[in-house]
Amino acid sequence: MPTEGSVDGGSSSPKYTRVLLKISGEALMGPQNYGLHPPTVERIAEEVQKVIDLGVQVCMVIGGGNIFRGLQGSAQGMERTTADYMGMLATVMNALAMQSALEKQGIHTRVISAIPMDQVCEPYIRRRAVRHLENGRVCVFAAGTGNAYFTSDTAASLRAADMSCQASFKGTQVQGVYDSDPKTNPDAQFYPHISYDEVLQKNLRVMDASAIALARENGLPIVVFSLDEPNGLAGVVRGEGVFTMVSHG
Repeated sequence: MPTEGSVDGGSSSPKYTRVLLKISGEALMGPQNYGLHPPTVERIAEEVQKVIDLGVQVCMVIGGGNIFRGLQGSAQGMERTTADYMGMLATVMNALAMQSALEKQGIHTRVISAIPMDQVCEPYIRRRAVRHLENGRVCVFAAGTGNAYFTSDTAASLRAADMSCQASFKGTQVQGVYDSDPKTNPDAQFYPHISYDEVLQKNLRVMDASAIALARENGLPIVVFSLDEPNGLAGVVRGEGVFTMVSHG
């Protein structure tokens, strides 16, 4: 069984004051095979609310794989750049859905897109986004980096660095980083802590290599945890529960 990833032990107060939460588009599908599952989106919004109640500033990046994945479109013969832009548009749809769910919780939210589309969201202006966070608003960054060939994982590391976040939290369907898939291998080894270099050398699928390298260059810890665990996000923000910390060795 995995043990707690916290080195210093849990505490009732948060270990961070500003964080980025990265979740996949698939996390919004719930029990479905495609698209958005509103109860699941609302549950994630409730988890974010618990972190905000701790006094933590939160920004988010959500993938688009529940609607369209650029690499799959490219593999089926679509021109790669076009497929990637379609994937970016899918992330905007997910960001708007999350904004709606967060605002139902009474959380002021801004969707900020790397591709300008003024009628539905704000363009990305770093200083404005920082001010939103300082004023207690959640910023949901959409459309990736605005460039083809870069994933939403890379966008998460980029925005976390831009916003001077103290950590990037990667919500997954498992409790952290393993050496193989724990769903198919009951003997998979759990890593409570692992370095950026080990992740890259062992080709562990935490985030893509560009995202890991960008986090390493900026000294940005990546905390991998289960998004399915009730109160899981608030717990790991306090340094409690089971998670993997990816940082310098």
